Amino acid sequence: MSHSQSPTGTCQVCGNSFPTRELIAAPLIRANIANAIRAEHPEWSPASAICQPDLARYRGQYIHSLLISEKGELSDLEHEVLHSLQTHQTLAADIESDYAEKWNLGERLADRIATFGGSWTFLIIFGLFIAAWIMINSLVLYWRPVDPFPFILLNLVLSCLAAVQAPVIMMSQNRQEAKDRLRARNDYQVNLKAELEIRQLHEKIDHLLSHQWERMIEIQEVQLDLLNELRRPR
Repeated sequence: MSHSQSPTGTCQVCGNSFPTRELIAAPLIRANIANAIRAEHPEWSPASAICQPDLARYRGQYIHSLLISEKGELSDLEHEVLHSLQTHQTLAADIESDYAEKWNLGERLADRIATFGGSWTFLIIFGLFIAAWIMINSLVLYWRPVDPFPFILLNLVLSCLAAVQAPVIMMSQNRQEAKDRLRARNDYQVNLKAELEIRQLHEKIDHLLSHQWERMIEIQEVQLDLLNELRRPR
């Protein structure tokens, strides 16, 4: 039993054979990219076709030149965006979960301590502890208090707590700043890629509209020729 095979065509750039549905015809390619292809392959013509990987490579080169003309030297982030455009990869990432996987036990403990130290629960518990300490040493143990007024031992406890709590909070803030920098970097890459994709989409739509408009004019001219032939006396 014979299996039907889909029609194939040849890519004018790499010379390999591909199914026709995977080839892009020359009239559907924008003028800027077509000029770049023609500069490397002079045999490029309106009847030629190009495969999708080669077209993605030329699109990446065109966007690269566009970014250089607007921004000058490209950074590593912008090179990653160009690579994602050529390979059709996504740049959006879950920074929270990806960054949390790299934490060690000390960092997790510091974050929990900082979270608890900045909560109303800690303030209420610590306020009750101070009030109880003052009441016990002022009223209950009036004759022989453990920490008489002016509560020097309590001041020592508060100073030690502040000395330990401050570095823990700073460690947590440093990790939060690092996580915010990663999130801002990812947001910039996603926004830049979205902007480039939208620009490509607008150019592609404009090109398709102009191409369809030319085809409609050609069809209209053919129809006018047919009408003129029908009107001729025989």
